[in-house]
Amino acid sequence: MRRTPILPTLIVGLAVAAMIALGLWQLLDRLPRKEAYLAQLAANPARPAIAFPLFPDDHLLFRRTVAECPPPVTIRRAGAGAAGFRLIATCTVPRGAMQVQLGTTHDPRAESDWPGGRVTGYVSHAPDSRSLIESAFDHRPQAMLLVADTPAAGLEANPRPDIGGVPNNHLAYAIQWFLFAAIAAIIYALAVVRRNRMVVVRDTGR
Repeated sequence: MRRTPILPTLIVGLAVAAMIALGLWQLLDRLPRKEAYLAQLAANPARPAIAFPLFPDDHLLFRRTVAECPPPVTIRRAGAGAAGFRLIATCTVPRGAMQVQLGTTHDPRAESDWPGGRVTGYVSHAPDSRSLIESAFDHRPQAMLLVADTPAAGLEANPRPDIGGVPNNHLAYAIQWFLFAAIAAIIYALAVVRRNRMVVVRDTGR
């Protein structure tokens, strides 16, 4: 007689159900939220300019912004992909500190004596030194960055706002969870069939 093991089947069934639930969550909840968020970001560059936000708010990314930056405390270099390097000034303001991306350069030794002043540009994310593993456990929001419209002397212009750099992987995540569920179910079904065949062979061989 072929039997299905109860406890292993229950465990695998719960695991498959959990994977399907995670896939549905990505598909029906996370994906629509992300699409609405991306639609808002796409509209942000055309909205009126705002004072630069000193506290993180990802819904303000790509908004036009203006700020007064006192003489910078530091100017540092950070990677900028194909653009080489970007020079970022940190300024002390009454409510904390703000970071301004002054421009880009391909010279790894480039420096700037930018004295500060009024800056117009758009809101972006400041460079994040956390690794992927650290980011997974450290949920602090990423600091804001003012990307200047006009580069400081000796630097190249900053890139324009690009919503294409904001990832939207939730559909892929949903498909992955559904595939994991299907693979787990198929593997377990094959294992049960193989087990039952072995039982039949053993019993008929007596």
